[in-house]
Amino acid sequence: MAVAFPVSLLQPNLSLKDTILQLTPDLIKSHGLRGLVLDVDDTLVPTWDREVPPEVLIWLNQTKSIVDLWLVSNNVSHARIHRIATAMDLPYLLRAGKPSRRKIRQAVEAMNLPIEQIGMVGDRIFTDVLAGNRLGMFTILVRPMGDPTRFDQKLMLRSFEIWLSKRLGATLAPDA
Repeated sequence: MAVAFPVSLLQPNLSLKDTILQLTPDLIKSHGLRGLVLDVDDTLVPTWDREVPPEVLIWLNQTKSIVDLWLVSNNVSHARIHRIATAMDLPYLLRAGKPSRRKIRQAVEAMNLPIEQIGMVGDRIFTDVLAGNRLGMFTILVRPMGDPTRFDQKLMLRSFEIWLSKRLGATLAPDA
């Protein structure tokens, strides 16, 4: 007997039509969030970049004043994620294996906040949104950082995830 996959696990609570820079302090406050777990690659920094974009640092400084922040990345490069986390002055966990919940749960526990007051922010449905929803977090899907015309395997995979999620019944129209 086949078990139905709960499509709600692929449904972000908030879908932004732009990058994380669109996630303003007012928007964060309006959803009652006091903490954010942030994906790194393509959510904050394009995968092929080593430096944090200046506009992301500005966003980060505004956001740090209202919520606790943690970085949780699937990336296995300690040097890269450490460099980014140091530039942002944020705690981090790498090799998360999202949609596994283990490392996200560690970040959530370190924040010492109710899970429903913590947002999971990422650019991927089958890793970031799925993991956050599995924990009962408020999930936020953002557009990837970087050149939108760049064509690579990650973009193809993200496009496939969006297509499949919609076919399964998820509503992914941007909310804001």
